[in-house]
Parts: sequence; C-alpha cells; structure tokens
Amino acid sequence: MQTPVLRLLRAALLLLLAKTGWAAPACPPQPQAPTAAQIQSLAASAPDRGFLYRLRRDGHDSYLYGTLHLGRMEWIFPGPQLRKAMGQAERLALELDLSDPATLQALTQPPAHAKPMPLTPDLRHRLAAQSKAACLPDQGLGQLHPLLQLSHFAGLVARWDGMDPAFGQELMLSAWAGQRGLPISALESVETQLQVLIPSDPEEAQAHLRKGLEQLEKKQLRPMLRRLAQAWAKSDLDTLAGYETWCQCVADAKDLAELRELNDGRNPGLARRIAELHGQGQVLLAAVGSLHLTGEQALPRLLVDLGFEVHRLH
Repeated sequence: MQTPVLRLLRAALLLLLAKTGWAAPACPPQPQAPTAAQIQSLAASAPDRGFLYRLRRDGHDSYLYGTLHLGRMEWIFPGPQLRKAMGQAERLALELDLSDPATLQALTQPPAHAKPMPLTPDLRHRLAAQSKAACLPDQGLGQLHPLLQLSHFAGLVARWDGMDPAFGQELMLSAWAGQRGLPISALESVETQLQVLIPSDPEEAQAHLRKGLEQLEKKQLRPMLRRLAQAWAKSDLDTLAGYETWCQCVADAKDLAELRELNDGRNPGLARRIAELHGQGQVLLAAVGSLHLTGEQALPRLLVDLGFEVHRLH
C-alpha cells in the first residue's frame, strides 16, 4: 500500500513529466517517462540520497536537505528518512520559488545592479553553438542574460550522462508541495542571486562568459558533474567538501574567492532566513544546494550558532 507521501509524489511526478514534455525527441539521450509500475517500484525501493539534517529549536523540529540541481529519474524518489520529513513538513523553503511566475519573470529582466553586457559576434556565435548542441529552439534562452544562459547550458550538458535538470530535487519537491497544498517560501531573492552570478562590470562578465564557454567547448564540465552527482547520490560529504580541489574550476586565488562568494558568502543569509521561517512555528523543510553544507561557513555550523540543535540523519 502506498503511503500518502508516495501517492502525492506519484501524482506530482506525472504532472512534472507532462509539463516537461518527455515524449518529444531530443539530441542528447533523455530518460523516458516511467510507467505506473516503475513509479511504484522505484518509490518503494528508493534509498536515502543527499544530505538530510534535523533542526531543533524553540521546542519543535524542522529539516534541512542538501540537494542536487540535476539528477536521474530514479533519484527523484525520496528515501525513508526524506519521505518521513516530507510527511511532517508544513512548509517548503527553496533557494528560489520557481513555481512563482513573478520569480520567473524577474529572471528574464536585465539585472538592476549590472551594466548592460554587449556581446561580440564571436560570443554570440559560441552561445548559439551551445544552444544548438543542447537542441534548443532558436532563441530558446534568448530572453535570459548570457551568464544565465551559460548556467542552463552547463546543466543541460549532463543529459549526455543520463542526468537532467528536470530531475533535480527542487523540482520534485516543488511539484510535491504543490500537490499537497503546502506553502513554498524563497530563502533568497532573485536580486541576491543575480548579484552573485552576474558581475556588475561588463568586462568582468564577459570574462566569466568566455571561461564558461571554454569549459563547455573543451568538455571539462561533464567529469566534474559526474563526480559531484556520485558524491551526492552516496551522501559522501567528505568528497563534496573537497570540491574546489577536483572541480577543475579553480585556477588561481581569484577563482577561489569567486567560488567561495557563490557558496559560502550566501550562507549567513540562508541561515537567517531558515531561522526566521522556523520561528513561525511550522515544521519547515528547507532545501538548498549541497555545497552550501560545506566549508567554514557551512549552513549546519551557522545554524548551530543561531541556537539550533543540528543532527545529520543520513
């Protein structure tokens, strides 16, 4: 017999697959929509993956879950510990609530903090080549800032290794919360994320774009994504904590500072927001990218500083 969480998950997964159009052919290999029997089998046998913590303060519990922003079809099914947390949760918190049309609209607008970034003909050609390689329609991501387009291409390249952003944990949790009628809160604003992702200086932004395109063109991202995904699937926090030593994305002190700003630098704000939502008295399930659980500013450590008892569940 399926538990209420599994029934809701099955409905949410079918809705997600319908929205993402899995029947349509694509150039990179893509997973096919599972049958009802496969859904029930995978849901019943799924192990715990990722990183789940129980947070206790003010007389009640909440949960912190370290996610991966892409995944395999079987990874979308929660294991026993996460399923239990989902069954208790009264509110879901994500870095951004991508189910909110206002959030999606804000992502398509020019960032207020940055000057316009002109594209040379060479950069336009290289971006178009990545769009073609991802089998996107003409101008499929054209409404996004070039660095946001780059982020999308970096995720889509994982499809060649059987992974896809559509199977990321945030989308699964968002669909599940929608099916259950749970409120979803954002831990950050669009502006906060854009300020970290997009330099205000157009020349610096162009340098980021060139570097990212070179990594895609030289096929340097796929090994890194595979290792990152393997560490997440095995709940291997030690490997994850050494990310900067094996990601091949840190060539000098500047790269290291930018990486730490992207991850560690946002953690104090994430911790304060989690504490604020927990303080409203509901059982919160907060889901963040797993790299936020590592480093000197690791979220679990910051939450301890804010008075939480933090216990890793798997």
